[in-house]
Amino acid sequence: MNLEKKQPGQKKPQEVCFVCQACGAVIMQEGAGSRHRNHCPKCLASVHLDEQPGDRASPCKGVMDAIGVWVRKDGEWAILHRCRKCGAIHSNRIAADDNPIKLVSIALRPLASPPFPLEMLEQMAAMENKK
Repeated sequence: MNLEKKQPGQKKPQEVCFVCQACGAVIMQEGAGSRHRNHCPKCLASVHLDEQPGDRASPCKGVMDAIGVWVRKDGEWAILHRCRKCGAIHSNRIAADDNPIKLVSIALRPLASPPFPLEMLEQMAAMENKK
């Protein structure tokens, strides 16, 4: 679906890639930094389409929420998505136009809710040093 008609001397009109099922944003292909856009750059949500990367074989089609980020061996960041419907977890490369505030907030989420009281860090460090 084209958003606008091409005028003489103008570059090609942008192609709509999809409408985000989580936030409703109209997502364009342009700006992703690759030919394959698989998540919303605004809210980072995806849809459970694949069993194996690129196969589009999943019958689920549930919305997948961004639940974390991780860094690949080559230093590239990837987003971890969990399906709301079936619970499957998949990893997707970040895109060039992903919301950097969302990415960082997801990366910092574990630090905001550590599994132990932060006041214990000093004690834990002292115990480690004694080993």
